[in-house]
Amino acid sequence: MSKTDQLPLYELTRGEFVESIHYGSIAISDNQGRLVAWYGDPHTFTFLRSSAKPFQALPFIEENGQGFFNLSASEIALICASHSGTDKHAATIQTIQDKTGVIETELMCGVHPVFDVSTAEAMLKRGDELTPNRHNCSGKHTGMLAFAHMRNWSTSDYLDPNHPVQERILTTFSEMSGVPIDQVAVGIDGCSAPNFAIPLHNAALAYARLCDPQELSENRANACRTITTSMTNHPFMVGGPGRFDTRLMEVTDGRMVSKGGAEGYQAIGILPNALEPGSPALGIAFKVSDGDLRNRARPAVALEILRQLNALSSAEEKELTEFGPSLPLKNWQEIEIGRARPAFNLNLISPS
Repeated sequence: MSKTDQLPLYELTRGEFVESIHYGSIAISDNQGRLVAWYGDPHTFTFLRSSAKPFQALPFIEENGQGFFNLSASEIALICASHSGTDKHAATIQTIQDKTGVIETELMCGVHPVFDVSTAEAMLKRGDELTPNRHNCSGKHTGMLAFAHMRNWSTSDYLDPNHPVQERILTTFSEMSGVPIDQVAVGIDGCSAPNFAIPLHNAALAYARLCDPQELSENRANACRTITTSMTNHPFMVGGPGRFDTRLMEVTDGRMVSKGGAEGYQAIGILPNALEPGSPALGIAFKVSDGDLRNRARPAVALEILRQLNALSSAEEKELTEFGPSLPLKNWQEIEIGRARPAFNLNLISPS
């Protein structure tokens, strides 16, 4: 990613002076691959991180994993999730494993502190140990292992890029994004699973196709609809309490699919007719180039993109104001000392 190609996305002021700036790029595509809006370099080549999860679940659903194991829509949503590790998330993961024959010790995602503070405090009081099922990627890993169980493939090496599960995922992701397999960069994610880097424009295309798969094969189109319906109907499973992806999908009531990733990545899919009657599906992908480690820029930038696209009603914007797009900055005495605010205007491409 060339630093010179990235432009200011979000700035923080102290008084009237701009003190800090987050840089990055944005791409917005329809399901034909037409770039309909952009900012910075829409061809920025970068990893999707957890924004890839719906596509990592897609081949399992496409091969009827949902029907084979009688999985519910909420369980499918959790397979696509970066969940918060709440008791509800952990119980649902266990239910998926009971249905599929996956054993928690098979998961190779490791362990980390749960994202939800109240859950972490409750676990500490109970003396509960952290286990892989509390990992935010445990749904994805359980889905991969379930796919291997369904097809009688080995499970000890399910994260090997040459394993049939990972080969199916890469092939599917390549087809959805329009990037040839040999041009998809493969790296290892924080949870040890393979992850993919492609241009933002192509990631946006993949999300647009996920949201409007009418030109895909019937089997794949049905799988895409299963995933988007599951995520939008069960947004809590995708994130958790106070999480941006969850709140955006709750507030927009089925019109959008939202899935963030680490290091400042965010993808959003807007379903057909969501902007107005007859409006096309759109995919949005953007990257905050510094990684946005405090996660202060990414939700606000997402809301500003949606505002500029006229994708949110005033009531919806009001319900999401805790995330931005413009927020006061306060010191430890709650004195307002500046603002955090968007610093970009989309380049909108008029239909020809």
